[in-house]
Amino acid sequence: MEKWYVAAKRADFEKWAARFQITPVLARIIRNRDLTEEAQVEKFLHGTLKDCYSPWLLKDMEKAVSLLLEAVGRGARLRVIGDYDVDGVCASYILTKGLRLLGAEADTAIPHRIHDGYGLNEHLIREAAEDGIDMIVTCDNGIAAAPQIALAAELGIQVIVTDHHEVPFVIGEDGKRKEQLPSALAVIDPKQEACGYPFPGICGAAVAYKLVQALAERSGNGRLREGMEEFLEMAALATVCDVMELKDENRILVKEGLRRLRNTRCPGLQALMEVNGLQPEKLNSYHLGFVIGPCLNATGRLDTAARALELLQSATVKEAMGAARDLKELNDSRKNLTARGVEQAEKYIAERKLERDKVMVIFLPEVHESLAGIIAGRIRERYNHPVFLLTRGEDGVKGSGRSVEGYHMFEAMTAVKQYFTKYGGHAMAAGLSMEEDNIEPLRRALNDGCGMAEEDFVPKVHIDVPMPMDHDVGRLADELELLEPYGVGNPKPLFAQKEVTFLSGCRMGAGGNFARYRVKTPAGNVRQLVFFGDLERFHAFLEGKYGLGCVGALYGEGASLQVSVAYQLGKNTYRGKTEVQYVMQHYC
Repeated sequence: MEKWYVAAKRADFEKWAARFQITPVLARIIRNRDLTEEAQVEKFLHGTLKDCYSPWLLKDMEKAVSLLLEAVGRGARLRVIGDYDVDGVCASYILTKGLRLLGAEADTAIPHRIHDGYGLNEHLIREAAEDGIDMIVTCDNGIAAAPQIALAAELGIQVIVTDHHEVPFVIGEDGKRKEQLPSALAVIDPKQEACGYPFPGICGAAVAYKLVQALAERSGNGRLREGMEEFLEMAALATVCDVMELKDENRILVKEGLRRLRNTRCPGLQALMEVNGLQPEKLNSYHLGFVIGPCLNATGRLDTAARALELLQSATVKEAMGAARDLKELNDSRKNLTARGVEQAEKYIAERKLERDKVMVIFLPEVHESLAGIIAGRIRERYNHPVFLLTRGEDGVKGSGRSVEGYHMFEAMTAVKQYFTKYGGHAMAAGLSMEEDNIEPLRRALNDGCGMAEEDFVPKVHIDVPMPMDHDVGRLADELELLEPYGVGNPKPLFAQKEVTFLSGCRMGAGGNFARYRVKTPAGNVRQLVFFGDLERFHAFLEGKYGLGCVGALYGEGASLQVSVAYQLGKNTYRGKTEVQYVMQHYC
């Protein structure tokens, strides 16, 4: 069962409302985003690219820019090595095109998820040497590739690392953490202890964007400056798809990037929007994270991510359309495979009674290893426990982890790193390789060292404002658009109303998976409430509270079922008429 919390953060809401010409309710919601100063509110509501941080604040930026400009000047052969997810593909696109605009001879290598695994490996380094590459620039990887980078140096290849993942560390005899940085000529990663960048929560593509921005500033190259508009689109797409918090600089990058994406000149993105039936002028963060992003990700999961990069690099929409259709088909196939994988995971949990474990370690040898992260995420959402989903790969066991609030996955894995042959990640997600014999010892070790109590696994619902549905919400519904884009760190505001009486309902959607209800507030007003969540679970809740037959009454002759609801406000336009819409998210 969920536990509901009402935010009680204080501020002079009336003062903020007058200062920013907003309602006190919106001022309270903004305060709930951990903003305390008026300057922060101003940046949140009206921040522009001028409010973003200078790329020169990133450690080793000066080194990297000097090395790259020198390499381009002497005609060195450069290779960008990225990753197979959206962040890695977008970062690869930014760096490769940026370097080419500078006049560099640059190409791209993206690891194959199955054959190469995550990030740099010996095979990619030796292949670069055979191809006569003089310098490798990593993006969205490299911080944990010290052995591979040392090999590159032995083979006469210079390496610059750009990454955003956690830096590997060991605990010294004094009990303090000691970073293990790779011996690259320059390491740009805002997670480094010695990096004073004000907002370390940027994604790999944003780090790449910052590097190209610095190159444009230092070189004065006009073509590169013009390219920054397109690179901003890629950084915004990657920020959403890599589930970065939409706070501070990230919020500005996504907000400004979305404006440009609605009029994108990238043929590959235009084609993806068309095959998915998206209207560019209505594009929002949801479409990036749940429509466009999964299509780009599908190639890295079921094929090769090089196809996603080729799509983005298409010269015309006509050229891109075939690839865009293929990506959509791959994503549809991925959805079906994921659904089957989730069913298998549920069966595995039930058979082994894993719901009693604090950290779930699930081994599904037949599941495609590329789907491990998605399935782990679905199981995490259902049980609200940290989850590791393991599969049998070509070379041992591979897997992905997804975490919950309060459990730093990368640090937990570091504490038991003896069980992994390779691992990396951050607080909320991670990837790994290991021997099959170590699965059960890993499960025991992770659970023994978890340090979380049972109450930590109760899902938390954070209510912004306990606002009656009788409240006049017309202006507020319009004002909420000022808070977009929504995402992690800036969720769509959640309101609550106690003891709403459900009178009647009707199913909606092609499969009857959604519903619209007539409800009466305690003040006696009737409202329309829609629900897009798990109907079967809601029905089971009602029957548990009011007995068998209540669901039939709700959809039949009428009912009188009191339920407290947490809801969001939206606007629904139908046949040219726009109305405020109440959307139920939680109930108790």
